[in-house]
Amino acid sequence: MEVFLPIAQVSVNIIAIFSLSAIVGILSGLFGVGGGFLMTPFLIFLGVPPTYAVANEANNILATSVSGSTTHYLKDTLDYKMGLMIVAGGTFGTLFGIWTFTYFKGIGKIDIVISLAYMYILAIIGTAMLIEGLGEIDKARKKIFIKKKLHAHYWIHGLPLRIRFQKSKLYESAFTPIIIGLLVGFIAAIMGIGGAFILVPAMIYIIGMPTKLIPGTSLFVTIFISAIVTVLHAFNYGSIDLILVFMLVTGSIIGVQCGQKIGESFDSTELKTLLAILLLAVGIAIAYDAFFAEHIVKEVAKVDTKNLNSLSQFIKKLSEETPILYGLFSIIFAVSLGVAAAFIRKFFSSFFRKRFKKLT
Repeated sequence: MEVFLPIAQVSVNIIAIFSLSAIVGILSGLFGVGGGFLMTPFLIFLGVPPTYAVANEANNILATSVSGSTTHYLKDTLDYKMGLMIVAGGTFGTLFGIWTFTYFKGIGKIDIVISLAYMYILAIIGTAMLIEGLGEIDKARKKIFIKKKLHAHYWIHGLPLRIRFQKSKLYESAFTPIIIGLLVGFIAAIMGIGGAFILVPAMIYIIGMPTKLIPGTSLFVTIFISAIVTVLHAFNYGSIDLILVFMLVTGSIIGVQCGQKIGESFDSTELKTLLAILLLAVGIAIAYDAFFAEHIVKEVAKVDTKNLNSLSQFIKKLSEETPILYGLFSIIFAVSLGVAAAFIRKFFSSFFRKRFKKLT
């Protein structure tokens, strides 16, 4: 079943979009990442131009992050102080990333830049996480327990302006989360992701946060970064397609709630290893598509914009005439659905818990 996207001006399979966004949503809830490192490449593989894939997935990540972080807020597993420090750096990183995106788009090289960025970053982070994860699993299997320091300290922790993060029980330089936020914001703007697949390992290995606080804090940071990316892409390029966003968000917010429930029964080491394998698999797929499958020309169904239905015409007109308003509406739409999904999950969880107690 094909549906036409009035802004991206391509037709996509609605079943494929719903299914993939739900699967990515499950992974997002499971690992505490925004899911963009998977969904953006999937959209490109399905025929959505990279420029539009980046912008619309950023809007989708906003919805899943709001949904996930609201659930963590209700569970009190979120470090706001640490999150806001990362957001402060992420804001400036995002602005620099958009400037870089604009430069490469202007010289016609943005598609290859996006592919290369995914390939190298996923390969490096995935390999590092896989080696450590397999090592931890092997030690656990052999019952080898090595006593570690409470927190490993690197040069970055010794920078000026040291402050105390009570929730995470850390005392380190404020520049640590700010620098990490700069990097995450820059990458998010170029790759159409929340940056959590970099942020989560950074929280584990560099900041040294407690594992239980990482998913919620990561999703909290992703809300702000993806919101900024969404508005800037809508204003600068007019690339947000509300029909595509609706399909992505609907599948993702259902998936993220399921993923968070599934994640409650997994060991953190197992999750780390699974995430590493996913990162490597996506990196390999992107490398193949970029360097070995370039000779395959993807046929994209074009539609005459004069024959669009009234909804598509309205979306296209709104995007062209009031891009800032259009971007803000996209954010409000995503946030509303995300919050609603979290509270609906809480309601049903409480309902079934009470029913179970009555039966027993």
